[in-house]
Amino acid sequence: MSTLLLIRHGQATPFEADTDRLSALGEAQARAIGTGLRAEGVRPTHVLAGPLVRQASTAALAREGNDWPEITIDARLAEYDGDGLVRTLAPLLAQHDPHFAALARDFRDRRHAPDRNKPFQAMLEALADAWQRGVVMHDTVEPWAAYRARVQAALHDLLTLPSGSTVLAFTSGGVIGLAVALALDAPDASALKLNWRVRNGSLTRFTFGAGRVSLDRFNDTAHLTPDLNSWR
Repeated sequence: MSTLLLIRHGQATPFEADTDRLSALGEAQARAIGTGLRAEGVRPTHVLAGPLVRQASTAALAREGNDWPEITIDARLAEYDGDGLVRTLAPLLAQHDPHFAALARDFRDRRHAPDRNKPFQAMLEALADAWQRGVVMHDTVEPWAAYRARVQAALHDLLTLPSGSTVLAFTSGGVIGLAVALALDAPDASALKLNWRVRNGSLTRFTFGAGRVSLDRFNDTAHLTPDLNSWR
């Protein structure tokens, strides 16, 4: 049998001008991932990361001090285009959906408030649901079907690696939620619900082989001390 560990990147900077970089907390989470896997005795045969800065940086920091293979960048492990959803699709959806428009206004009014995560999450969940169902689209934003297809293709390649493989794949919450939904034959809507639960720096483990894949653990943060836990 073989093992696939999907690892969510460390905390990034979602409310800053550059959303695709690790915060100081995210860097600490990334190093804790490497320390935790070393303590667990994990010896990967393959290490991959998505192309986003927050994904590749997490992999590089986790690899420090570990005798791991070189990191392979796989573009298919990139997260869905969250910036595109917020900057491009949100205004389009607000034009014809009064409920969403109210959610967007609430976030805009509280953007700099200490509790801004709450209105942002409410807006993002409604927006991602509309994107997934094809209610709102734009040529510059990858549609759900294309996103699902590329993630599924990446997983297929990982899950057909030789027996005895131990794979680390540094990616994002949406990819992890979709991978879990696919493994469980769950509806697509479940992928987004799972996505919202994935913590920064968490580990999701699958065992695979002989054409089968089993989910062993989801969203594990045992390697992170309480001060290193975060959702966003």
